[in-house]
Amino acid sequence: MSDLPRKAVTRTAKLAALPLGMAGRATWGLGKRIGGYSAELVGQELQQRTAEQLFKVLGELKGGAMKFGQVLSVFESALPEEVAGPYRAALTRLQDAAPPMPVATVHAALAERMGEDWRELFEEFDDKPSAAASIGQVHRGVWHDGRPVAVKVQYPGAGEALLSDLNQLGRFVRLLGPLIPGMDFKPLVSELRDRISEELDYELEADAQRTYAAEFGDDPDVRVPDVVYQCDQVLVTEWLEGVPLAEVIRDGTDEERDRAGQLLARFLFSGTARTGLLHADPHPGNFRLLTDDGPPEAWRLGVMDFGTVDRLPDGLPPTIGTALRMALDGDAASVYELLREEGFVKPTVELDPEAVLEYLVPIIEPAQVDEFVFSRDWMREQAARVADPRSPAYQLGKRLNLPPSYLLIHRVTLSTIGVLCQLGARVRMRDEMEEWVPGFALEDGAAEVAETSA
Repeated sequence: MSDLPRKAVTRTAKLAALPLGMAGRATWGLGKRIGGYSAELVGQELQQRTAEQLFKVLGELKGGAMKFGQVLSVFESALPEEVAGPYRAALTRLQDAAPPMPVATVHAALAERMGEDWRELFEEFDDKPSAAASIGQVHRGVWHDGRPVAVKVQYPGAGEALLSDLNQLGRFVRLLGPLIPGMDFKPLVSELRDRISEELDYELEADAQRTYAAEFGDDPDVRVPDVVYQCDQVLVTEWLEGVPLAEVIRDGTDEERDRAGQLLARFLFSGTARTGLLHADPHPGNFRLLTDDGPPEAWRLGVMDFGTVDRLPDGLPPTIGTALRMALDGDAASVYELLREEGFVKPTVELDPEAVLEYLVPIIEPAQVDEFVFSRDWMREQAARVADPRSPAYQLGKRLNLPPSYLLIHRVTLSTIGVLCQLGARVRMRDEMEEWVPGFALEDGAAEVAETSA
């Protein structure tokens, strides 16, 4: 078994097999229908086969293909339930699992990067990976000072694979539209491609993780493991024990879901305000619920993988909080003017301010009440509202503009909402926004409005 299919021809053929396979299964399904099978049974089998092929191809290729699959997986809550079932298991598996590298390849990589005596740095090293992700896999070990550690080893050829995959995905991404109707995949693939170098640079990742670990060192709600060792394509951090968020989504109690959801929202907003960095990869494989810390109110959120971050030294742009506060207050005219000033509405475009306010419902609705219950039903309702070409929301969305500086913030926000819907969590979203989002608190919003008017 090769450690990573790197040749462009091989990878292109595997990726091309996805849309071709979908077409082939559709023909197979038609034959089954002619043979007398019910549409429902044929449809379920088609979805199951497509989901399995999606996981098999994206998981085997790792690299950019799997990264795309991981990002895609957090949006499964937007799928209609009759489609979501077969896809959910396959997409969720992409969050923290992939076929592992052979043991010999791992040992050779560690010897090359840490030195031939690399084993002397460990009291123990588990050859079986505990997780395999898009550009590297993680092994559990015990450092020479007795600390349990996670050892992240980058796949040989990961950089070449990332670029090749994303280039190929960009060529036929429109064919993936049926997976999540209404979602535009082109900007997503483009943004992932732009961040390849950061994702591959473990020194940058170590620096970001050290910043978070220092800031949250004594935090009662969030735990970030310290960096123990870093060299080219190897990153060793403290081991983080806890319940994977994917398990909480699948089997968690209401108490676990609600606590995990509240802490996830808190981390999203407070992390940027406190560190000047935005954790930009919020899929469930990167989080743990630490339930051994005491009663439920003492449970913490463990956060891992800082390979993709957005550097925002001044925190989130105040425009976001100010616009959301105005929207919450129903001030459509002010929201519209602010969005126009920031470039969300181009000078040559005229829109109805009330329609713009209505379009923002998925973002402001969770803050309209003291506690909001996120759910797959709510997510599907919002997705259907903006995905129907006949709806005003769809037409308006096509005319809005997303400035480049907001692209990653927008994706992270939507991804986090997707995870909260997977959790079905009850979250005090307004409390978190008032405390951590500049311009959102009532007094801050009033000050921003006054400043803008002046």
